[in-house]
Amino acid sequence: MKLSMIRSACGSLRIHPARPGSRVSGLSRRCPPVGPANSRLILRAASATSSGGTNPKLAVNFGKQSRKGDGFECDSSLSEVVQSTKEAIAALQRRNSTVQPLLAIIQAGEDDSLLEISKKIAGRVGLNITQICLAKECSEDEIIEEVLKLNEDPRVHGVHLHLPPASLTSRVLNTLKPEKDVEGISDLNMGRLVRGDLSKGFVPPRASAVLDLLEKHDAPLEGKTVLLVGGEGPFGVALQCLIERSGLVALKSHWSSKGLQSQVCLYMRADAVVILGAENMDFPSTWLRPGAAVIRCEPTLETDERAIEMSSKSGLRYLTAAYRTQNVVRSCGRWLQDQQYQPWHLRSLKLQPLTPVPSDIAISRAQTPKSVDQLAEEIGLLPEELEAYGRSKAKVRLSLLDRLHKQPDGKYILVAGITPTPLGEGKSTVTIGLVQALTAHLKLNSFACLRQPSQGPTFGVKGGAAGGGYAQVIPMEEFNLHLTGDIHAITAANNLVAAAIDARMLHEATQSDKALFNRLVPSVNGVRRFSPIQISRLRRLGINKVDPASLTPQEVSAFVRLDLDPSKITWQRVVDTNDRFLRKITVGQASTEKGQIRETGFDIAVASEIMAILALADSLEDMRNRLARMVVGTSRAGQPVTAEDLGVSGALAVLMKDAIKPTLMQTLEGTPVFVHAGPFANIAHGNSSVLADKLALKLVGRDGFVVTEAGFGADIGMEKFFNIKCRASGLRPNVVVLVATVRALKMHGGGPNVSAGAPLPREYIDEDLSLVAGGCRSNLWKQIQIAHLFGVPVVVALNVFKTDTQAEIELACQIAKECGASDAVPCHHWAQGGRGSLELAQAVNEAASRPGNFQFLYNIEMPIVEKIRTIAQKVYGADDIELSPEAKAKIDYYNQQGYGSLPICMAKTHLSLSHMPDKKGVPTGFVLPIRDVRASIGAGFIFPLVGTMSTMPGLPTRPCFYDIDLDPVTEEITGLF
Repeated sequence: MKLSMIRSACGSLRIHPARPGSRVSGLSRRCPPVGPANSRLILRAASATSSGGTNPKLAVNFGKQSRKGDGFECDSSLSEVVQSTKEAIAALQRRNSTVQPLLAIIQAGEDDSLLEISKKIAGRVGLNITQICLAKECSEDEIIEEVLKLNEDPRVHGVHLHLPPASLTSRVLNTLKPEKDVEGISDLNMGRLVRGDLSKGFVPPRASAVLDLLEKHDAPLEGKTVLLVGGEGPFGVALQCLIERSGLVALKSHWSSKGLQSQVCLYMRADAVVILGAENMDFPSTWLRPGAAVIRCEPTLETDERAIEMSSKSGLRYLTAAYRTQNVVRSCGRWLQDQQYQPWHLRSLKLQPLTPVPSDIAISRAQTPKSVDQLAEEIGLLPEELEAYGRSKAKVRLSLLDRLHKQPDGKYILVAGITPTPLGEGKSTVTIGLVQALTAHLKLNSFACLRQPSQGPTFGVKGGAAGGGYAQVIPMEEFNLHLTGDIHAITAANNLVAAAIDARMLHEATQSDKALFNRLVPSVNGVRRFSPIQISRLRRLGINKVDPASLTPQEVSAFVRLDLDPSKITWQRVVDTNDRFLRKITVGQASTEKGQIRETGFDIAVASEIMAILALADSLEDMRNRLARMVVGTSRAGQPVTAEDLGVSGALAVLMKDAIKPTLMQTLEGTPVFVHAGPFANIAHGNSSVLADKLALKLVGRDGFVVTEAGFGADIGMEKFFNIKCRASGLRPNVVVLVATVRALKMHGGGPNVSAGAPLPREYIDEDLSLVAGGCRSNLWKQIQIAHLFGVPVVVALNVFKTDTQAEIELACQIAKECGASDAVPCHHWAQGGRGSLELAQAVNEAASRPGNFQFLYNIEMPIVEKIRTIAQKVYGADDIELSPEAKAKIDYYNQQGYGSLPICMAKTHLSLSHMPDKKGVPTGFVLPIRDVRASIGAGFIFPLVGTMSTMPGLPTRPCFYDIDLDPVTEEITGLF
């Protein structure tokens, strides 16, 4: 049984049953046509009396076929509207069985007459109703507060404001969302009606009811005249507009004592008179021409009982309620349609590249980005899926995945690179140039998914990371700085865990079991209860009790004591600043810490395991579970201690609840970008988030492209993308774009080393084909082969610099194809924007159309040592691996704890295929040393440490912050790039 829900302002809830009707297919549109071409307005009336009385007695055939059973007589017109609405609901529910149209009525006072009529109609069609009863003298603000709630309630598809006319102010009407304004009286909907565009608006139900009544008369009125008397409000305007669009002549008369003779003339000309106001208005029958009809429809939409005989006293009110119900169903249908995938209507932004190319920040500021809500609308996002952070960036809610879960994914493109050099390869620039070419020029839907830059390198060595030249994300200063605060959230969450560890160790060291238990499970108002997170810990301990008083002393001790071994705590604090002096610190030196002194350290924020979790989680629940599983240390008994054991996992999820939503931005040419997560590639897996990719793959559609970037070289970021991220996400890439530069190829081909700030050696400025060939046949060849290990085709993107010669460019592309690339093309996006990457976009499109044969490098069930050896030998080219005693012990421990089936995340230098940063090209004949092995259980991988890897970068002698400043007048930032 369907229920009509009635809610009062005081919070009480009354439930009234509403009879469901039978459901059949189809929808009969009963509202009058907008245009005159196929419109008919037919009136049937008896002749006016020639003597006696003030009004003629008109007989209206308002439906000869009648039925009883709902407390009112259902005439044929009403039956038609009710039946068509039932059919419309049935059709909606065939599309989505869970959908249920809902009408909300806001009323002032206790007059339930409208509700009773609406209930009867709703019962016939199977519609739900909710009623909000406000005080009779409610204020405008109180009404608006309720309207705003209904605006944001996705269950409500229509709102009727059953309020006194004085309460229907412009502010109230225009607060209501037009798509829920089923009365059609907001300014926007009235404008749509006047313009003749009802694709989104609504015909006011009262106007539909009046026109329906006129249709029941015998005399044809095509080309005839209808006189509208009184009524200056929205209803009068709507009715006049509809009558005129039906091919009739509409005349207006303001009832007054003045100009009596002119009014008589108007009445004598009219074939029908509709009284919109002036309740007490009366006029002699001699004013009306014979056969004219009179309808009185204000203020209650009752017909004039003296003028028209109705089969039911409240016939027009029922008919109006039926049309209102039809509008609600129509609104629900539009809402359901909006939930489907929407084709893009993207407006690209024009570029006017200059020569020489200005600085990145100058280029960024020269472009005016679209507002983020406009961009969101262009790519099919709904307003409720967007959380704006200023004008140019916004968070996108994960509910999008539920809405588009049936939508096929687009094509998945990974941008990787050859082994990086200090000269820079430009993967981010290639990524942006590619999507600009695909969308702004080839008109193919595409999305770039990038990592958020860390502020450590931004103010340290690297500087900004928003792309560059005419291929970048804008506004670049917002991209490079705080953005939407995700890294700050990670920092807060990470350091909360660190604080919880030290505090717990202090309290356990200074309190008895009983004192700990009394504080951990306090008595509140005489009642002692475990929190849900504490019950979870009890379950992990094998204690299936929920009453704190029922625990034995042994169980109390097991519950309250984590007994962390200070020497085996693996969790460190983080800060998003390159601060080498925090690599090793001592905590607990204050006298209040009672001798709990230990050594620890800081990592950079993006090296936190929480950052890796953010990048790998596929839902809020998954992130919460991963946070709970994080291992922070080991007990003296050798058992892992997790964030859930500390009782902090729920709080971590709260701190991260907004960070899990990807941030929407745009490129210089107005194409969409998701910026989300930023794990280091030489410490963690170095890829943007799974969620950003999944959201983007749904938004671009089956034939669209999602282009994401892997950190550092293909041996680092790409290998981890395949073996870690693709395992976690279930996504499979179609193409790898491998980025190279002539300068980097020369270095790998034997060119001299370079130093930051020093002039480039001549080899990198002058043409040298032998160095280019050497780099192609060594490092470029190797990176192509690494991609082929996973069965993914490779397109080489040669990022062109102004010092490159045509012969060098052609040679690099030729050898790349000989080495197994599907194609190799030069790219000029830095100087030209998307137009400079058209050849790359076409090559990627062609490669993505071929069937793939993706495969993982290793079986996840292989022993940890064998997985490490497989990566070292097949990817890096090592002869073998060498495990330190500490690494062997850790591997044995992880196997014992059941972590052996996790994938491997190698932490090694990005500057060489080997562990030796100065070894360029393709080093051979080396053994890969594994000095330690750690586990990120929440993130879901084991990470071996190769050689000397630091998780906290340091500042150089001259950091980037020397060049960064703010204009106090304009607030413009300088020096970011």
